[in-house]
Amino acid sequence: MASSGGDKGVPSDADAAGLAENLRALCVRMDSAAFLGFVVARRKEADALRAEMPPALKCCVDPAKFVMDAVADVFPVDRREVKNPADLAWACVLILEAAVPALADPDPEIGAARPLVPRAARERARGMAREWKEAVEKKGGVEGAKPSDAHAFLQHVATFAVAEREDRPLYRKIVVSFSWRRQMPRLAITLGLEEEMADIIEELIAKRQQLDAVNFAYEAGLQEKFAPVPLLKSYLEDSKKASSTASDTSSASSGQSGSNVNKKEQSALRAVIKCVEDRKLEAKFPLEDLRKQLEELEKAKTEKKKAASSSSSGGSSGPANKRIRASNGGPMPPAKAGRLTSNACVSSFPAPATFARSPSHTSYATTSPSHTSYATPSPSHTSYTTPSPSYASYATASPSHTSYATASPYPYDRPAGHGLYCNQSPPAIREPYVYPAKEVANVGIGMPYSAPPMSYPAPYGGYGNGMGAYNNGMAPAFHQAYYR
Repeated sequence: MASSGGDKGVPSDADAAGLAENLRALCVRMDSAAFLGFVVARRKEADALRAEMPPALKCCVDPAKFVMDAVADVFPVDRREVKNPADLAWACVLILEAAVPALADPDPEIGAARPLVPRAARERARGMAREWKEAVEKKGGVEGAKPSDAHAFLQHVATFAVAEREDRPLYRKIVVSFSWRRQMPRLAITLGLEEEMADIIEELIAKRQQLDAVNFAYEAGLQEKFAPVPLLKSYLEDSKKASSTASDTSSASSGQSGSNVNKKEQSALRAVIKCVEDRKLEAKFPLEDLRKQLEELEKAKTEKKKAASSSSSGGSSGPANKRIRASNGGPMPPAKAGRLTSNACVSSFPAPATFARSPSHTSYATTSPSHTSYATPSPSHTSYTTPSPSYASYATASPSHTSYATASPYPYDRPAGHGLYCNQSPPAIREPYVYPAKEVANVGIGMPYSAPPMSYPAPYGGYGNGMGAYNNGMAPAFHQAYYR
């Protein structure tokens, strides 16, 4: 709950009181599931939760059981069917941190060093730690773990005091891998790594993580051995070198890389300024120069954004016309094919020209003195000849050749279409092929015939009178077209 007045995000006294009351009510009822949901829904109020949860957890009948029940769906493995939000390890860390003072021994000399955890709860906590380690090994080791998950594991071990001596190499590996997290130096001490802190600091320095080394040195009381000011200056120098190298590499690339380099430089400066302020090192390390550098970087970033916005919007009075008319004078293609009202394909090429036959040309089959006409009068077929004043007929007389296409009763002799075609293509009609006179003469037929080549007895009506019966013991001689 954010306050309606004052600084944005800072809860008022009434909001803080309501938050604390809700937390206490959930703890008294031992409603662990609702407790986790309450914390997740108020992530923006993490500071208020961190302050109000320890006294609320003390109201629980069994704080250790309540805390483990609250995080059981997320830690050591996420068992939720619907992982939304995806990462809730931060909420586990927050609850486990708040449980430390709630489980602390009332004796001030003992305090949190020996938390009041029942034996059954302690065994359960050890089992959860083993389950997390097994799950991490299946994923490829600590390197493949999320920082928040690894942090939750270390905090779980520290909260319930279930650290194992044989697991110290694992603890150290996690601490060094995620040394940039604020709680890692304190957790290293809690988990029994105080004797290894010097080696850890040297390892961090060798890895050019001088800022983290300073934080570890102060937590372990080794700031005299590892002077913070030289380490911070070395850290800034390495950051500048890395930024210049990245800038040279990305000089030919997009401006986004340059922006990332600027952000890294600003982050390094802010981190050093905060460290100097937290450790009260202003006398040994003045911050005026660092603040000026930070202002210059922020100014350069702002100017670059303005230049980019002006270059992207300037010089154009309207949207660019992406469709260019073809130089051949063809039609403009449609802007979007989906805007057509039908599924017809629209071509962007010129439409093909329509060719019309000129009146000066003759038709497909004109009168020729040297070719046989396509059709002669037949008693069973209609003549091809159609009167026309300007075009020649398909069937015209030829003085030099005899007609060969006589009447035929066979179904594959399809009747021809119209005899004139003007400016249109003729219909696709398959006509019988007419052999020239010379080829026909070679097969022994010299002229057409209109009657059967043999006679049949009168009682049967003859072969040519439309009756199919014959009784002369001889097969009929069929039309020549049958053999084609």
